[in-house]
Amino acid sequence: MKGGVYLDAEAPSLVKAHFALVRATRGKRKRFPDNVVEPVASAEEALAREDAAQNLHAAEVMGPSRSSEGIHLYYLVRWLSE
Repeated sequence: MKGGVYLDAEAPSLVKAHFALVRATRGKRKRFPDNVVEPVASAEEALAREDAAQNLHAAEVMGPSRSSEGIHLYYLVRWLSE
């Protein structure tokens, strides 16, 4: 298990790690709907585009994963700017 997501060794392309920008208030929340997550090419790009004043934070996430309600979610692995 990584970041709250059980990984399937036989299907590694379904859920994978991404660097991303997450538009949310930082707190204890560990999962985010896909409409607030923007995957980017690298950690450097995420950090360069981060804007805390606009609640846009650089992170490493796992996903997308489908919730039981049918929503696509990304799970926080770590914030990059800690």
